[in-house]
Amino acid sequence: MSDTTTDNSTQTGDDQDLGAAGSQLSTAPVEDSPSPNLPSLGVIGWARWFWRQLTSMRVALLLLLLLSLAAIPGSLIPQTGIDETRVADFRDRHDVLAPVYDKLGLFNVYSSVWFSAIYILLFVSLIGCIVPRTWQFVGQLRGRPPGAPRRLNRLPAHTTWRTSAAPEEVREAALALLKKRRFRAHVVGDAVAAEKGYLRELGNLAFHLALIVMLIAFAWGQLFKSEGNKIVVEGDGFSNTLTQYDDFKSGNLFTNDDLEPFSFDVKEFTGTYERSGPNRGTPRTYETEVTYTEGADGEEKNAVIKVNKPLEMGDAKVYLVSHGYAPVVTVRDGKGEIVYQDAVPLLPLDNNVTSNGVVKVLDGYRNPQGKKEQLGFQAFFVPTFGGSASGTMLSQFPALDYPVLALNAYHGDLKADSGIPQSVYQMDKTKMKEFKDADGELLKKLLTPGETMTLPGGAGSITFEKDIKEWAGFQVVQEPGGGWALGGALTAIGGLAASLFVQRRRVWVRAVRGDDGVTVVEMAGLGRSESAKVPEELGDLAGVLYERAPGVPDPEPGGAPPEDPGTPDASGPTTSTDPDSQAVPAEGAEQQ
Repeated sequence: MSDTTTDNSTQTGDDQDLGAAGSQLSTAPVEDSPSPNLPSLGVIGWARWFWRQLTSMRVALLLLLLLSLAAIPGSLIPQTGIDETRVADFRDRHDVLAPVYDKLGLFNVYSSVWFSAIYILLFVSLIGCIVPRTWQFVGQLRGRPPGAPRRLNRLPAHTTWRTSAAPEEVREAALALLKKRRFRAHVVGDAVAAEKGYLRELGNLAFHLALIVMLIAFAWGQLFKSEGNKIVVEGDGFSNTLTQYDDFKSGNLFTNDDLEPFSFDVKEFTGTYERSGPNRGTPRTYETEVTYTEGADGEEKNAVIKVNKPLEMGDAKVYLVSHGYAPVVTVRDGKGEIVYQDAVPLLPLDNNVTSNGVVKVLDGYRNPQGKKEQLGFQAFFVPTFGGSASGTMLSQFPALDYPVLALNAYHGDLKADSGIPQSVYQMDKTKMKEFKDADGELLKKLLTPGETMTLPGGAGSITFEKDIKEWAGFQVVQEPGGGWALGGALTAIGGLAASLFVQRRRVWVRAVRGDDGVTVVEMAGLGRSESAKVPEELGDLAGVLYERAPGVPDPEPGGAPPEDPGTPDASGPTTSTDPDSQAVPAEGAEQQ
């Protein structure tokens, strides 16, 4: 750079002209220049200062970082809205930490005051930053590129040559060339002014608008979301009502009326598995065939639900998430009458579908003395039994190769009428008595399909039927705003790419008749930031324009005026980026 410095308080007309040409290459707000002897701000001044800080891009980025950090506890600490059982277990194991976490809201991070405060501040910051920049950008689009500075040789990239073509012809050729290269161009006085690269600022605004859309979509999804799980046995169905779910969670603003009206019946579950190799037992086929209807009077349709291929009905998605077996058992009383017959879903314990659960006979049973009682059977099931030599009830393969059902028998009161909700997969034994075998031990037996375990004392029997059904576990998710969030994310990526790789730049072409009657052509370019693209592009444009307005030899020495530092010879234009030509960076052009 030249040793010459410019005093902003005594700018020349040329420098001011350059500043006008180099201004507004960005919609970023211009920082106020510091001034000595500032008066006290006062309440309004401090409010304005706070608003400017809040709506600055650096504060928005800081808030975005804080939001990311604030979400970390939500993934490390169990949350009440996701798994209340884990939260209760954490409280039991951490007597000191649990009260602290309660006061800090760490068991419900995403609904806490401090997380909401960061979220709202980020939202306000982005809106306050984007709105004025959007209006400014619209104003720039409606306007025209500013006229050429008086001294084009002060710009970072410039070139000049002499031609025999008339100035009007050169300007017309330059205007046509620049418009062909997709510049916004027009003639201002003796020069053509052109500008290109608006996509950069448009991408910047699109990126921040997309962040707002994503914030709204995530908030909307969290407030109105719902998620429920249901196990359905082959041949049974499900209707999307709250009472049908095994467990259900929802957002703070979700109501029962927000549930999508639909129902479906499970026709058949199909699962096949690798039989050999290192992936033995890994599912190859895992799908459920269903018939479903949407709405109260919807048409019945067929569908196949697969892993990661949910059934979509309105805003609801039905995912296939688990699978297991439901042995069919028949319970008879001492008179041989059937008091219970149904498929009993059992919960898997491992990848080979070793399962356990209970069979509860709540009504219709009377003991040999004629007194009403309830029966309970602890059940263990393996689809592929390893044989008596294995010594354990652990399945060897997930398919039904050698199914065995192990039962333990109890009688008494299951406390089902106590008013306290019970799990269908567990049995309260506090008021239950064991059935004893001949040795006085708990009655237990291994059954294969078709076999029966007889209860002692004429108390009845339980039969493991040959029909073994399968069940499918579904997760029904309603999360509005997911499409908006995805669209916002894609828009943010596209906007960020545009703001990083597209450069806003301006080009001026001046053509005037010299003192000797020969036309002098000057071309200069200015970018928002220093880049090799501006000189390269200017050189390419100058080369094309030179072909349409070729140069003429320079005047003989002695009578001609001195040449500018960037003046080429008649052989063609050259682009100069000489540091001694007082090149002015675009970001500071308005200060020069």
